[in-house]
Amino acid sequence: MEANHCKILEQSLNGERTVDEQTFDSLEILGERLERLKKNSLFFGKISFSPAVEQLAKSRHAMAVG
Repeated sequence: MEANHCKILEQSLNGERTVDEQTFDSLEILGERLERLKKNSLFFGKISFSPAVEQLAKSRHAMAVG
């Protein structure tokens, strides 16, 4: 069964589930999908993740380094 990446990310941001590897995997998949949309259509060019999602992505890099 395919994971609902949006739901996983939403629940992680809302504190309804633990931020774990599945959260970061979902974030990566959604990021790749957004980049594909941006490449295929100028309509999506200015769309980006929310500041909360961006902060979550930065926290993964901090955990990997630390």
